Amino acid sequence: MNQMYGFEGEVKAKYTAQMFQLFSEVFQWLPLAQCINNKVLVMHGGLFSEDGVTLDDIRKIDRNRQPPDSGPMCDLLWSDPQPQNGRSISKRGVSCQFGPDVTEHFLEQNKLQYIVRSHEVKAEGYEVTHSGKCITVFSAPNYCDQMGNKGAYIHLRGSDLKPEFHQFIAVPHPNVKPMAYANSLMQLGMM
Repeated sequence: MNQMYGFEGEVKAKYTAQMFQLFSEVFQWLPLAQCINNKVLVMHGGLFSEDGVTLDDIRKIDRNRQPPDSGPMCDLLWSDPQPQNGRSISKRGVSCQFGPDVTEHFLEQNKLQYIVRSHEVKAEGYEVTHSGKCITVFSAPNYCDQMGNKGAYIHLRGSDLKPEFHQFIAVPHPNVKPMAYANSLMQLGMM
């Protein structure tokens, strides 16, 4: 994904190939998810292609590696919510899309209140779906210099961890063509 969406190209262009290798190593050690006060699960992507995944299953994932093309690690990084029940094929070509019923079942099984995820541009910087049980927060305003979206972050307040949303807009930065560092096949629309 770093190659496809341009992060690798940008780091190599601005720094060195060795610097990209250092980023890759750090990424492989970052946590896949964080459970806050046994109430809220936070991850990059979302929930799972299969039922029955528990917090203990997540803890057992061998993290220090490149993500596989399927399975729980892949899902935590790349799945997305959908409005209808059930699961469907991902629009990204990896992992899945999961519905409100999947969210509800996962939360019940793991005795959690809601999930927080990122990974998707949202016009207002965040979106609350699945009856308030799935929150998407996206912190990159005006994504790729072309989306016009706000960015957002969340403060979780009090013992109930009620989310408080904070929005912001993009600030000027160097004039670089959108996706300038993306994989050349992506730029040609072939992926």
